[in-house]
Amino acid sequence: MRTKSLKKNKINVVTLGCSKNVYDSEVLMGQLKANNKEVVHEEEGNIVVINTCGFIANAKEESVNTILEYVQKKDEGVVDKVFVTGCLSERYKPDLEEEIPDVDQYFGTTELPGLLKALGADYKHELIGERCTTTPKNYAYLKIAEGCDRPCSFCAIPLMRGKHKSTPIEELVVEAEKLATDGVKELILIAQDLTYYGLDLYKERKLADLLKKLVKVEGIEWIRLHYAFPTGFPMDVLEVMKEEDKVCNYIDIPLQHIADPILKSMRRGTTKAKTTKLLEEFRGAVPEMAIRTTLIVGYPGETQEDFETLRDWVKEMRFERLGCFTYSHEENTHAYNLEDDVPEEIKMQRANEIMEIQSQISWELNQQKIGQTFKIVIDRKEGNYFVGRTEFDSPDVDNEVLIDASNFYLKTGEYTTVKIIEAEDFDLYGEPI
Repeated sequence: MRTKSLKKNKINVVTLGCSKNVYDSEVLMGQLKANNKEVVHEEEGNIVVINTCGFIANAKEESVNTILEYVQKKDEGVVDKVFVTGCLSERYKPDLEEEIPDVDQYFGTTELPGLLKALGADYKHELIGERCTTTPKNYAYLKIAEGCDRPCSFCAIPLMRGKHKSTPIEELVVEAEKLATDGVKELILIAQDLTYYGLDLYKERKLADLLKKLVKVEGIEWIRLHYAFPTGFPMDVLEVMKEEDKVCNYIDIPLQHIADPILKSMRRGTTKAKTTKLLEEFRGAVPEMAIRTTLIVGYPGETQEDFETLRDWVKEMRFERLGCFTYSHEENTHAYNLEDDVPEEIKMQRANEIMEIQSQISWELNQQKIGQTFKIVIDRKEGNYFVGRTEFDSPDVDNEVLIDASNFYLKTGEYTTVKIIEAEDFDLYGEPI
């Protein structure tokens, strides 16, 4: 009879939060695999590693609930060990150790070697770019920097991720080449702040130089930019976007607000006039660019007038993609010293109003696409449809193109050209041509 001690461990990595966490989980899994450990992502395993998010209230709640769920499974004997890593444990480790002591060990965001040791593995420095990707095979995230030097009043990321630290260009090229060899065709560049890339290493912003190197990687068809900070944006990036077909005409630039009193209190280092001018320059340089942004409503001191300034500006700017969140009052941030004085109900009303406006804008922009042709990539098959995206759309957050699977056969991960025949608020319907 086999005893428990002879059972082969299977490590289940559970990822919560943003794409940066997805990337970190993939690196962890790559290290474990290199140590000949059996590792799965969000499947059954007797050892569980939870990579948590600690950004805002909802994310923290989800992380705590997930930890409690696996601690209960440990009590029931379904799993043997539970480890917690990521932003929540970086930010609240002492509290978590006290409140949920049944977790075997907590690790912060920079303690990968320690976590590996606890899992019976060694940290292998030579594994540049070795990851077990968890995204569909055709795209992968490429994290080009860690941490953030910006002083935004509402944001806890510097508390959890530390100072900005760029990854050298040559290392990122090696990583991109390995991903391409594995069949990845789309790179989604991520960081807390793409705009700052290179300043720490090369004493100047180097995002454009990085893009020029990445477009040379064979097999990569699309390169997409996520999370660019508006202040100090390197305008030479627009030149590369215009010249290089592989660089998608797309940028994610979280603007957070536009009323000057709120921008000042948020410590964003910009004004309504400067931000509007920047976006006009974007559209002037690359007219077909899709701009995605995110906004926060209900920030401390946001008056009805401030909100109306934001609302009217959203109508005027007609962003291709937009998300809106309610303000979350986070300990140890600069804004935590302010009174969280906008009632939750008003916050929700304001967020809903912005999203209704955006829904109408999105519908109108999508109607203009009917009859046009686009190159798309097929991400998956869902029900009776193949689901794809144009270069103007990022996975999970943006519009999708649906193609009737009963009439057409397409392959996941393949690129094809479609004609748009119908359009809704956030979905397009197409036929291959």
